[in-house]
Amino acid sequence: MANSFATRLAAALLVVCLAAAARADDEAPQPSPSPSPSAQAPAGQKGRAGRGEAGAATPASTPVAEQHRLPPDASTKQQVALPGRTLAFSATAGSIRVFDDKGEPLADIAYTSYQLDGADKANRPVTFLFNGGPGSSSAWLQFGSAGPWRLSFQGDGAVSSAAPDLVPNGETWLDFTDLVFVDPVGTGYSRFVTTSEEARKRFFSVDGDANAVALVIRRWLEKYDRLPSPKYVAGESYGGIRGPKVVRNLQMQQGVGVRGLVLISPVLDFREYAGSSILQYVNSLPTMAAVARQAKGPVTRQDLADVERYARGDFLLDLIKGQADSEATTRLADKVASLTGIDAAVSRRLAGRFDIGEFRREFDRKNGKVTGRYDASVEGFDPYPDSSYFHFNDPSGDPLMAPLTSAAVDLTTRKLNWRPDGSYHLLSESVNKAWDFGHGINPAESVTQLRQMLALDPKLKLLIGHGLFDLATPYLASQIILDQLPAFAGRDRSKLMVYPGGHMFYSRDGSREAFRKEVEALMR
Repeated sequence: MANSFATRLAAALLVVCLAAAARADDEAPQPSPSPSPSAQAPAGQKGRAGRGEAGAATPASTPVAEQHRLPPDASTKQQVALPGRTLAFSATAGSIRVFDDKGEPLADIAYTSYQLDGADKANRPVTFLFNGGPGSSSAWLQFGSAGPWRLSFQGDGAVSSAAPDLVPNGETWLDFTDLVFVDPVGTGYSRFVTTSEEARKRFFSVDGDANAVALVIRRWLEKYDRLPSPKYVAGESYGGIRGPKVVRNLQMQQGVGVRGLVLISPVLDFREYAGSSILQYVNSLPTMAAVARQAKGPVTRQDLADVERYARGDFLLDLIKGQADSEATTRLADKVASLTGIDAAVSRRLAGRFDIGEFRREFDRKNGKVTGRYDASVEGFDPYPDSSYFHFNDPSGDPLMAPLTSAAVDLTTRKLNWRPDGSYHLLSESVNKAWDFGHGINPAESVTQLRQMLALDPKLKLLIGHGLFDLATPYLASQIILDQLPAFAGRDRSKLMVYPGGHMFYSRDGSREAFRKEVEALMR
């Protein structure tokens, strides 16, 4: 949904897990080490320029905290007329405050919830949804996929000057589950109420963030008497790191069981996205080939079976041989050129190892165009086509910033009657730059928590959805990870679906409809 930030991984986490008691003054996530000045956000996640909030290094007093407090929750009765049915529901825009171990307020975490009228709450599923970034609000999933109202992400709706007109969403998940969209601190209207720099460090870290989101989920369940309800978690993009960690924390720290985890275009392991890992080239090759083939007509994953076999077979073997083997290098470079449509001379110069940015620029360079990162089937003009350095943004994500922000603010303040002061942050560069991805030898990953949560609860299920043309988080990366899971987490419990489209594959009507059916089947 916007430009990538830098692609180098900071090292792994030294974060102390949150231990929260079931009481009103819950503790916030424990501090993690401060990020080094050179720590940068890895590739493979949502992130985009915006204005976030950072505090000064002085403790907050209660009066200061109250000045920053969000307004009381606002609940309204709503109704949407959809094909074949009308849904009546309660919509609530509000926040949950979290505290430190001394009972001092730290942050107000905003949420928007939709609960169907007349449902048996004890048996009615409730799903908690968040996006990624780090630094993204949940507006993408709310207004692009699951919420009762939808904003067009395609055609005339995919330009900055598009009117932010929300329409009833025929593919809303509200038919079969109540919905709670969570905005982590620094995104949406969520904010710190303390000015402590230590608080920022606690929340802007891999485990600290997941612990805070899990705490908010438990607090919401208590607030609305929904602890008996079947519970699900859904996350997009960096939500692939956050989601499994949230579920694991709910299981072990919050005393909350989860029936299923839904991940949309997730990143699960940053080791595969940068540095010297050759898996980054294996993972992205089928997506690059899909982009080339879709230029000639519709493409499905089945049409890429030959590319997947090559990527996991001969291509990988030639990569392992390295550039010291000139025959292997020439062989794979020429094969990559034939699959992607990129000039063979360019492919040989790059040894058949295309960085995402290089592919995006070289694919249609003769016409001065670049592809999207979130949806590489979308092209836009390169503002500096003659430059030897990359100076382009993302034509598949950046145009959505203005209409989506306006739609979120208009719905919240006018239709839901919740009017916080301050700005709404759709994507916060400040949060992303401040994020502590960890220090040490282990990069951020959530495969450990995936294995643990599936092993702990044999009834818990996992559903992953990806877009064919997504270069931010290529689908083959998730497939390879799922293939490594033990037999107890097999295909009857862990399912991967791949659809035409990009990172927000749900922007396409057919893909959104198909994925909704999979989510409904998971919860029925």
